[in-house]
Amino acid sequence: MSWIAALDPGRSKCGLVLASLDQRCVIEGHVLPADAVLNTLERWQRSTPPERLIVGNGTSSAHWTAQLSNVLPVTLVDERGTTLTARTRYWQLWPPRGWRRLVPLGLQLPPGELDALAALVILEKTLGFPLDWPEPPSIKTGP
Repeated sequence: MSWIAALDPGRSKCGLVLASLDQRCVIEGHVLPADAVLNTLERWQRSTPPERLIVGNGTSSAHWTAQLSNVLPVTLVDERGTTLTARTRYWQLWPPRGWRRLVPLGLQLPPGELDALAALVILEKTLGFPLDWPEPPSIKTGP
């Protein structure tokens, strides 16, 4: 299988996704405290090693690129507009249900943090095709 990871870097929290290119879907995705990113990547390296890591060039990307290039090959990419796109992408993957489907999407906010979706948008932009994601990302509070 062919695996790839993407990181939406930040100082206090980051979005991180692991995707299967063969299945064209996200296997795991999280919004993590910054100090838990390395542990998660190392866990993935043991079980489903990604071929490379795509990192957005935003906040603290130089720090993350330097730190993570020892773990796996890193590709730095432009991440302009990914947070706004992540909001739209959230509703494409998980449309509102019940009475919420009657409220215009522009008036709704996705529940939780969008950092993992921003990592997905960075990855999809790099790959040039959309990925499926069976369930919304989790928010971790520790390693």
